[in-house]
Amino acid sequence: MPFLLAAVGATAMGAQPAQAEPASAAPASAERDGSHDFDWEIGTWATSVKVLRNPLSPKATWVEFNGTSVIHALGGGRSNVVDLDVKGPPGRIQGVSLRLYNVQGRQWTLNFANMGDGLLTPPSVGEFTNGRGEFYGTDTLRGRTILVRFVILDVMPDSARFEQSYSADGGKTWELNWIATDRRLPAKP
Repeated sequence: MPFLLAAVGATAMGAQPAQAEPASAAPASAERDGSHDFDWEIGTWATSVKVLRNPLSPKATWVEFNGTSVIHALGGGRSNVVDLDVKGPPGRIQGVSLRLYNVQGRQWTLNFANMGDGLLTPPSVGEFTNGRGEFYGTDTLRGRTILVRFVILDVMPDSARFEQSYSADGGKTWELNWIATDRRLPAKP
């Protein structure tokens, strides 16, 4: 699952110190703190997943699964764990996603492990802007490095949509291969 976006800052050596701003000057616009971007998702959700089997090939076909996603907050909201368990005619998908907020970079990493093979995929990195989350990473498909884009959209208090796409041409074109729709389940008393 989920191309790595990173901003690297450099400090110039020997630069002149900046002049202090007068106390009456307006402060520079504050950078957005996204450490609670996933707070809306904490809880239990009914999850419907469509997966494109054999993506980026002429043999691609869609299969469907249904089940639950349970999301637990960790570390005061700067991380969370998704426990995915869905079943369908083609079998079962059990996965765990650890999401971690990088305070300095103001971005999230999404780290997914499929419990079927126990392997952790390379992380996707990104952030939310105007209620839409976009995360990018790299992965390997049939021995070839590909780009991965994971998007969280249509976020409402009781529903959301998640889409993953692959690109084998450096991001010129994308093929959708994972669509999940979640509906919040009532909290258990």
